[in-house]
Amino acid sequence: MKISILSVSSGGRMLAAHIAAALGDEACRHPEKATLEILRQAFVSSDALVCIMAAGIVVRALGPICRDKWTDPCVIVIDERGEYVVSLLSGHHGGGNELARRIAAITGGKAVITTASDVLGRTAVDLWAERNGFQIRSERKLLTTIAARLVNHGVINFFSNCRCTGVPKDFHIVDSPAKADIVLTCNEKLPDGALCFSPRNLVVGIGCNRGTSVEEIGAAVAQTCRQHDLHEGSIGGIATIDAKIGEEGLVRYAATNGLPLRCFTKERLNRIPGITESVHALAAVGAKGVAEPAAMLAAASGDDPGQLIVGKMKWNNVTTAVAARNIVCVE
Repeated sequence: MKISILSVSSGGRMLAAHIAAALGDEACRHPEKATLEILRQAFVSSDALVCIMAAGIVVRALGPICRDKWTDPCVIVIDERGEYVVSLLSGHHGGGNELARRIAAITGGKAVITTASDVLGRTAVDLWAERNGFQIRSERKLLTTIAARLVNHGVINFFSNCRCTGVPKDFHIVDSPAKADIVLTCNEKLPDGALCFSPRNLVVGIGCNRGTSVEEIGAAVAQTCRQHDLHEGSIGGIATIDAKIGEEGLVRYAATNGLPLRCFTKERLNRIPGITESVHALAAVGAKGVAEPAAMLAAASGDDPGQLIVGKMKWNNVTTAVAARNIVCVE
């Protein structure tokens, strides 16, 4: 996070130097007196603005160029003595509330947080999704509607078609997406009316012939997802046998899509029960199967095995299977 610290007085500049030293490399202190132009330039070029000055100066300077909570940097306003550290803008998505708390600890002051979910002790839906790496799939304005419903009523209905634990206490679990305010799903097709998020909990197990191209592997994965109504954005990793660790097509597919590639020995793959066995795989690499057991092993977490949700599918030079991880939510 790039944090710009600005001030308008000599006392403010002393406090700015103290805060910058405590924040370390994240912070960039502007030694000159902050002018309207400097404030606006910093707003455009920073992830966070810390303004040691009156709130009115900041509001008048930045109001005309503010856009929305998804793109604006967070803005913190502090009095010259560091007693009040106000999260003024982008408190949740921009990280303003957390930064205000950090700076208040530095100055010995009080973080002033005004977002309703924080004040009332409700779950901040946007932060909850962000902390858990969930992708918002609905229109963002629906997030505001659902967040307001949670603030006003103290509870919202939640449905997940993924294995999921650690759901916030103010999420009431329902048995149908039609009853839900929030839906967590790895499906491509989304229910109407709900705020939908997708996790990255799927692992695709892949077996392939030597020299299979990245394009053919990508097409096989895409077709697998399409046939089973799975969202490709929910893929969080791929897995195979260690004999394929240097297979160019697989390595390129993983790198292109930013996915970790995990490889397992034939001995570990052969210990997984109940898989679809392959005479070809046994002869070629010594494993009774590759795609199914690799996916299940990579999707396991501790003693919790990965759940096979798509059995082996055979394409020209590729086999695929999909397993799902159990999601343990962080509040």
